[in-house]
Amino acid sequence: MAQAERLQDILIIARRDGRVTVEGLASHFDVTLQTIRRDLSELAEQGKLQRVHGGAIMPSTVANIGYTDRRDLNDEGKAAIAQAVARDIPNGCSLFLNIGTTTEAVARALLGHRDIMVLTNNLNVANILVDNPNCEIIVVGGLLRRADGGLVGTVTTQTIGQFKFDLAVISCSALDEDGDMLDFDIQEVGVSQAIIRQARRSFLVADHSKFTRRAPARIGSLAQMDRLYTDSPLSASLANACRGWGTSVTVANTERDP
Repeated sequence: MAQAERLQDILIIARRDGRVTVEGLASHFDVTLQTIRRDLSELAEQGKLQRVHGGAIMPSTVANIGYTDRRDLNDEGKAAIAQAVARDIPNGCSLFLNIGTTTEAVARALLGHRDIMVLTNNLNVANILVDNPNCEIIVVGGLLRRADGGLVGTVTTQTIGQFKFDLAVISCSALDEDGDMLDFDIQEVGVSQAIIRQARRSFLVADHSKFTRRAPARIGSLAQMDRLYTDSPLSASLANACRGWGTSVTVANTERDP
């Protein structure tokens, strides 16, 4: 079977089942696992599928993928981004880390920092940073989102308004070609907007998978951010827009930053 025909059949199966696995497709088409991985990577680059650990799922514009799948998605790229961010976070500062698997990677990269205060609405971030005895942790209150340990809602935004912190390191669910930061949960959007308002400087962490995703709720623009950290070069138009906005861009090297 030609690759083009196989790619079409993979999409048909994915639309029918919602998810495909590398092993299942390799058995179905009687090809190697590596062949299927290449097929799924190509479909992901085209924005037709979303790669997850062990396979792929159909992308959605109205519902986020599950936390476990997000956590396993491009973990190497997220780790590289986190290391790049950590190098730019000084000891002795206050910062906010919001909901997201990339901000959780940043938390792990901060385990060696000293005399920092981290505010967060992400219980996973708090649990990670417990292992850093030189980090003061403040968990803002709110409605617990059991699926991923996030705290959202009016209580969260009101609590954030009581602080002014040096840095905000936030993530988003999608980043479109216009530079708009997008998310799925309108309550989480309100929290992210509050975080940006209360930060002296704001960093966005977004791996390359965010460039091909779509989400319905707008957090704001990259023009509001001081720096974007990602693991893949931006398109020429978005890179030019960032230069015009004064938003610096750091592309983490996954080989240098394992």
